Amino acid sequence: MKAGFWIAPEGAEETVKILPIGADDDLDRRRKANFLATKSAEELIARCPGVASLLPQVAEALARQKAREPGRLFDITDLPDDDRELVAQVLGEGEVSGVAALTDGVVAQIAESVMAGLWRVRFTNAAGALVADYLEIAAIPQVVRKAAELTRTSLAFGEPPEGAMNVMPLLAEIETRMAAHRPGEPGHVITFSLLPMNEIDMAFLQHTLGDGPVRLVSRGYGACRVHATGARSVWSVQFFNSMDTIILDTLEIGDPPLAACAADEDFQDSAERLREIYEAYFL
Repeated sequence: MKAGFWIAPEGAEETVKILPIGADDDLDRRRKANFLATKSAEELIARCPGVASLLPQVAEALARQKAREPGRLFDITDLPDDDRELVAQVLGEGEVSGVAALTDGVVAQIAESVMAGLWRVRFTNAAGALVADYLEIAAIPQVVRKAAELTRTSLAFGEPPEGAMNVMPLLAEIETRMAAHRPGEPGHVITFSLLPMNEIDMAFLQHTLGDGPVRLVSRGYGACRVHATGARSVWSVQFFNSMDTIILDTLEIGDPPLAACAADEDFQDSAERLREIYEAYFL
């Protein structure tokens, strides 16, 4: 069992890995050496003039975007298969991916592109069929916030279990912070390594908060796993070293954690990178 707030299922030896729709295709795509520089890419680009007209629009939107502003969507659901394949090749696979569960069995599969702040979000219904596919320019896709809003707005807990140490005052603090938080305000971080919490405390805390509808993985400098709990605005944020050992285990009470979000400077850098790709392969 993994230590920390989120505990792997009994018998699991590895942390949960989250891959977006078409994960196998994406893995194959990463193994290809710069597809855009190949003859096949030239032929695909020639067949997809719609993508050539879309990319400058996306680059311009990236250049104007700010982290705290509403994002912009580009719907590619009805594009031909070749066009969407070319979009996927241009986007590549960035650091953050994950899932957000909505109502009626709808699931959003989220993948950041190699250009931070440019996301691909694909929705499937309860039967697993694709119902929507779009690009989004934002600090984090809006569906992450919408899914997190489906969680409970208050906590319910009874008497502490036998052997508990400090879970009850911690739960009281979490509930107070939940009630006080307003969107856009700085979040509050609780670091478990700084608290005298035993296994009974952690188990009761996890049971009380419950599992939430959002799970994200960031693979930047090391790995970071971000899970929404079942309590509104309460997130489990865990950082891992190269040996898959937790090195920092926290709860964040607030907006989606910054570890999974793009920053203002990312949008400018991404706009420049997308323009370079467009000029190199589409002109």
